Amino acid sequence: MSAPDDARQMLDMAEKDLRALQGMRDREIFVDEVFGFHAQQAIEKSLKAWIAALGEAYPLTHDIGDLLIRLEDLGQDVEPFWDLVGYTAFGARFRYQALEVDEADSIADRAAAIVEVQVLFEHAQRTVTGRIA
Repeated sequence: MSAPDDARQMLDMAEKDLRALQGMRDREIFVDEVFGFHAQQAIEKSLKAWIAALGEAYPLTHDIGDLLIRLEDLGQDVEPFWDLVGYTAFGARFRYQALEVDEADSIADRAAAIVEVQVLFEHAQRTVTGRIA
């Protein structure tokens, strides 16, 4: 698969996770672990789409920090997205175990979390479609 095709495919998958997030505002129905997992997935796939759009191979990792570092190494400004690193745990650790009581406030404001993920997704989308470098 070519880098542009891979970037578009990864972005399409990120969009599905983002749409799922938008439907998960009710924490009585969707626990934080499920919401956080889809947030992590949307973030990871958006970052990988961004890397692929630059014509580069992305690392096979679920670690958001590693993906941001890769983008920095490629000369990209990722400063606005460092706050998203906290979602890494939802891709691995919280996928298989419940949040501890002190971690339960990790996604206190789901609407704000959705906005943060949406901003990254839209940035990646502009990169994939060639509107920014």
